[in-house]
Amino acid sequence: MRHISFSRAKLCDLPEGGFSGLVNFILMMIKMILSTLLIQMALLFYSKMNAQTIIKLYESSIPNSKPFPNEENARYEGNGILIVSKVSIPTLTVFLPPKEKATGIAVVICPGGGYTNLAMGYEGTEVAQRFNESGITAFVLKYRIPNDQTMVRKEIGPLQDAQRAIMVLRIRAKEWGINANRIGIMGFSAGGHLAATAGTHFGKQEIPNPDHISLRPDFMVLAYPVISFSAGLAHAGSENNLLGESPSPEKINAWSNEMQVTDQTPPAFLVHAKDDDAVPYQNSTVFADSLGKHHVPAEIFLYEKGGHGFGMTNNTDPRLWMDRCIEWIKSLYKAPG
Repeated sequence: MRHISFSRAKLCDLPEGGFSGLVNFILMMIKMILSTLLIQMALLFYSKMNAQTIIKLYESSIPNSKPFPNEENARYEGNGILIVSKVSIPTLTVFLPPKEKATGIAVVICPGGGYTNLAMGYEGTEVAQRFNESGITAFVLKYRIPNDQTMVRKEIGPLQDAQRAIMVLRIRAKEWGINANRIGIMGFSAGGHLAATAGTHFGKQEIPNPDHISLRPDFMVLAYPVISFSAGLAHAGSENNLLGESPSPEKINAWSNEMQVTDQTPPAFLVHAKDDDAVPYQNSTVFADSLGKHHVPAEIFLYEKGGHGFGMTNNTDPRLWMDRCIEWIKSLYKAPG
């Protein structure tokens, strides 16, 4: 760095422009330092994420895929939000709790993003870390984004990845210290649609399963979820990205999860804000109602305000829905009496 003397006897050493030039030079250096710090903070966050074990979801070929270059892109948006797009190679990131806290319960987390991208940080990594604090093992699923260029049938791609994630957890349960009968799935927004689809479509296996491993999640956690593609409830972006433009009534019905609930559907915890202007909160209530009609346990946590995409913390309300969610999950496995 150039040495600048502040001695009155050496004004000639000041940058061109005299004191005005010196001020501009100092401001430029401050901007450079701040920019460097921001980059280092982003890299530190990403390195912490990468410090976890990341595994490929499929050992060999990826089902339902077409040959296509890997164009996956990761970027940081405002407030350090990590967004990953154009995912064609799915992975699982493993978050293990301290052994002394481990409960044997596990959750597959599906970040949201309208089936366009994935909010891998505040709807993925941070949620997994919160689960770990409570002794729950978490796995963040980086599922494929529906794309006609990379998939033969784009509407089943994300579901295949969710089913495969549940299969992998059951196959490797002992290795990770989890109970193969205590594996749930969680999703935010469009990731909530994926989680609800995994909980209602497990009877239709979309992946090879020669050992007939159960693909049914043991519970669901759905945060401001897209549930239905029916008129008045649908999130147009998620519907178009998953099913394409102008899907048939039969396809809309098949992927509207409130229409697919049975007595075998796993119990669910739902959270939504009533002022959600992206995904109407009635997505959650119609699903809870459908579960109730089939005598499936469900708990719904509704905020008056909060909008869409508030993650674990709704800044309009002091109540922490995630705390209640964890209590609910643990209550599923408490001995009666």
